[in-house]
Amino acid sequence: MASQNEVRAWTFTGGYPQTLKLSKIKVPKESEVDEHHVLVEIHACALNPVDIQIMNMPSFQGSKDEKTTVMDFSGTVLAAPGGQFKKGDEIFGMAFKSYLPAGGALAEVACLDLRGTPCVKKPEGWSFEKAAAISLVWLTAKACIENVAPWVDKSQKKRVAVLGGSSSTGIYSTLLAKRQGWEVVATSSGRNKDFVLNELGADEHVDYTQEDVRSAVAKFEPDAVIDCVGGTSCIGLPSSKRYISIVGDKTGRSMMGGPYTYYDYYHPLTAATQWFRWALGKSGLGEAYDVVILSPKNEWLEEAKRTLGEEKIFVDAVYGFEDAKEAFERLDSGRARGKVVVKVAK
Repeated sequence: MASQNEVRAWTFTGGYPQTLKLSKIKVPKESEVDEHHVLVEIHACALNPVDIQIMNMPSFQGSKDEKTTVMDFSGTVLAAPGGQFKKGDEIFGMAFKSYLPAGGALAEVACLDLRGTPCVKKPEGWSFEKAAAISLVWLTAKACIENVAPWVDKSQKKRVAVLGGSSSTGIYSTLLAKRQGWEVVATSSGRNKDFVLNELGADEHVDYTQEDVRSAVAKFEPDAVIDCVGGTSCIGLPSSKRYISIVGDKTGRSMMGGPYTYYDYYHPLTAATQWFRWALGKSGLGEAYDVVILSPKNEWLEEAKRTLGEEKIFVDAVYGFEDAKEAFERLDSGRARGKVVVKVAK
């Protein structure tokens, strides 16, 4: 590791992949950390599509200021004056308010603001690589399940469709739905069919490369749809009373999704139209839908610790710290099944 106040980190100035590079940044010494922050020696980071999308945000284009990147992390506490942790604690979490100088996690040492960093102690039985792989996708999947539960639980069939069942969020949405006692139809390519059915426990599978997704999912008659891929093909199914998406109507991997990308059958929604369709759904006159993001709750991460065995934390590949660019390329290929992880500490 570099000296206490200068460490290696992967940074960007604006635009992926052309500005992503291995740099040196300064972090506070242990004695300089305030009560709102935690200084962490990073052991591993997991990459997410949003890490690339943030690098491509228009507001960062042309910037000369280096910003650190990546949200999901695991590591060992070096300093935490606020009392939430003590030196030596092994933790994992997500730097939700990131992309400030020394704010991201893909570094030898990161100083993270606990006011925007959900994080908890790592279970002894989890490796650092597995621990780094869970926070963002688990918190997002939990938000998905919480958002559809009022509609599914009051149904007799209790069925949900997960679009993108082999994606990272789709994996945990499927697992959590099955733990609710719901039936699940999940979409993926044919090469992931066995994984979705046998590893995750989905009841039915739709191969989006070979079948008409809307027709095949409609036959399952889901009470709700959880969309982890984007697009509009399954909006308005006759049986569905609730439709949520984590990306909105966009389908490009480089573009930012989230609550500001609303959709309709023919054109993007304004916030007013989206509210109107929500009201129709709440009144029982149509399908209620929304675009959701995760909730940064420590109690949800504690739930992951209690309910997830390490065998249910799926890692696609692990790369060395110096090979982070190759890790991002694997993520950006769209072919990863589970998380792409960068091992920071040697």
